[in-house]
Amino acid sequence: MRKTYIIFIVLFALAFTSKAQSILPQLEKLSKEFNFTFKVLDKGNVFNERYLLLVKQDLSPNNPTNKTFNQRVFISHKSVNRPVVFVTEGYWANYAESANYTNEITDIINGNQIVVEHRYFPPSVPDSSIFDWKYLTIENAAADHHKIVEILKHIYKKKWLNTGISKGGQTAIYHKYFYPNDVFVSVPIVAPLNFSIEEKRIYKFLKSVGTKECRENILEFQSELLENKQKYIPFFKEYANKKQQTYNKAGGLEKGYELTVLEYSFAFWQWGNSCKTIPNKAKPKEMVKELLRVSGINWISDQGIENNQPFFHQAMHEFGMYGYDITPFKKWVSFSKNPTFDFTAPKNVNIVYNPDTHRKIDYFLRHKAKNMIFIVGGIDPWGATSVDVTYETNSFKITKHNGSHTTRILNLPNPDKEFVISTIKKWME
Repeated sequence: MRKTYIIFIVLFALAFTSKAQSILPQLEKLSKEFNFTFKVLDKGNVFNERYLLLVKQDLSPNNPTNKTFNQRVFISHKSVNRPVVFVTEGYWANYAESANYTNEITDIINGNQIVVEHRYFPPSVPDSSIFDWKYLTIENAAADHHKIVEILKHIYKKKWLNTGISKGGQTAIYHKYFYPNDVFVSVPIVAPLNFSIEEKRIYKFLKSVGTKECRENILEFQSELLENKQKYIPFFKEYANKKQQTYNKAGGLEKGYELTVLEYSFAFWQWGNSCKTIPNKAKPKEMVKELLRVSGINWISDQGIENNQPFFHQAMHEFGMYGYDITPFKKWVSFSKNPTFDFTAPKNVNIVYNPDTHRKIDYFLRHKAKNMIFIVGGIDPWGATSVDVTYETNSFKITKHNGSHTTRILNLPNPDKEFVISTIKKWME
């Protein structure tokens, strides 16, 4: 009888604790105070609770008006007594709809996870009646994240860490810069910091990455496709028609083809392709197939640009970008100077590039930012424009020697991986 009584007490206590740990009552209260809506999601097998929040954000946070949009925020909850991994997505956050999605750092520190979709990426986009590209800025996006932190720190009072991949890593950097006290640790993954819409550091990088033999094979492949483009364009057109891709913004099909060929070297190294896959004057259809396998049929198509319009707008306005060095191909291409991505601007929008914000951020990262870890791929062209760190702070950069844009903490070589993991755990204690 005594044993049964003890078991009952234990089970009751566990049930009470579980109920007490639920954040549902707090979300209900906060939703009224901060004017957001939410719904309960399938909790999956990893977390104890999951929610989708629609947070009302001002189009112009520093000068609020009645113009707002709803931003998607995914909460994956374990315990209010655990730290938070704040994922600042740079694009869509559709992957966070998956019940069991976990960021690698969430696993590392056994934390709660919050994923925020970036403004202007559907469905976190203003209604067409108030849509204006001028509100898509680095500072405004950082303010979005700050508001979410302010709301959810009412629930999560342990340490916060922000992280993101590629453009999401940039977004984590911007959040840290504008609101350094929001998170204790920041881990941007394969994130560039550009200072031009034609980053010359990329040109230098592409002339030295990998082996000389591999670079020569890439150059020969691109030269063949451009010198004899009339032989290959019909097959490019065939693929484009099948995928319903057009190239009016790029200047027509021929220029679209040329830009796709020029993209090949950047994309080849970005995604860590094997030099063994580069064909040597194969059949035209096979040559074009290899081109599109690496560069993509929709990279600079009208449809591809429209799909990624927020990215291109930000790149041409504040992020910076790379161009294409046509020096080896001048006699075969339609361009008189190195092409950049200025043709990707939204219709009827005049974009002027302004590097001032990035320059201020660069100074902050070099001299003031603490508890930041930058993860970089050694053969990733974006690594050429990654953050430079100094010895003035405790921040550091880890570069994976043969790592591509798929470089992550968990695929680093063991010594580096163990160092990064132990540092994160120590900082987040």
